[in-house]
Amino acid sequence: MVVPADNDKKLDCPTVFRKGSTWYMTYVIFDGRGYETWLSESKDLLHWTTKGRLMSLSQDTTVWDAHQRAGYPALQDMQWGGSYQWQPYNKKYWMSYFGGNARGYEAGLLSIGMAYSTKDPIKQPEFQRVAQPVLTSKDADVRWWENKKQFKSSVIWDKKKLTGYPFVMYYNANGDTAIDNKKTRWFERIGMAVSNDMVHWKRYQTEPVMHHPVGITGDAVIQQMGDLYVMFYFGAFWQDRKAAFNRFACSYDLVNWTDWQGANLIEPSKPFDEKWAHKSFVVKHNGVVYHFYCGVNNKDQRGIAVATSKDLGSGEVEFVK
Repeated sequence: MVVPADNDKKLDCPTVFRKGSTWYMTYVIFDGRGYETWLSESKDLLHWTTKGRLMSLSQDTTVWDAHQRAGYPALQDMQWGGSYQWQPYNKKYWMSYFGGNARGYEAGLLSIGMAYSTKDPIKQPEFQRVAQPVLTSKDADVRWWENKKQFKSSVIWDKKKLTGYPFVMYYNANGDTAIDNKKTRWFERIGMAVSNDMVHWKRYQTEPVMHHPVGITGDAVIQQMGDLYVMFYFGAFWQDRKAAFNRFACSYDLVNWTDWQGANLIEPSKPFDEKWAHKSFVVKHNGVVYHFYCGVNNKDQRGIAVATSKDLGSGEVEFVK
């Protein structure tokens, strides 16, 4: 596991990539004020060492993302069992992120922004940000399911241009979904946006591409297996099951998705994830599948855990007592 140094912080949303023989993981840390984006490294995908920050909170509290900067590497090699490298575009490494100008846990208006660096991310540069958000619930073309807050985004480089665009973003958001929105306003669904240049984004279709009648459907991450695309995502508080858990859906065109109807891939099962086990990033390497996820216990301690397709032993890292 990767765990916070103290109980005032919470770790969330792993993304794993590789350069050479070394693996790296980005994740977000909530410190009471808001989210920042951090980087760690590993030689074996099991033992991780913190490197530093890629996106820090701002001292200028007037900017739109002063108190929230939760980033996710974009344009990663999405081939299952592939290189998992973070690919540059236009001589820049890109992250999409959600930002906001309110202190607290996912507080206030949250919108999606883009950030980039001309330096190698493993050197821990502070990413530069496009000045204004690229998607927000205040946009004129905002859709019914996203008119409250935008959350995690995942951007792929589709060189086949199946949607007509090379860059495709999947993101989850919440919105007003019924007259009695006190019950439904926190439901989240996954929708799409597309771009030709990573800076200007256009919403794609009116309806979400993945959703369920109740609760949260979110944090899509795409992997390609031949002609098949797999969307790993998490669900929470559904009609037919409790807690939070990881699942998947499949597509041949990146737009129309067939949802898996079987058992959850990951669900609460251990003391460190007894409350929630959710938010996937899945890697296949040397014949072993590593399923990284966010584990939350009943004390609301939050860290990054991993489950493997082969028994590689038990982890030695634990939450702070």
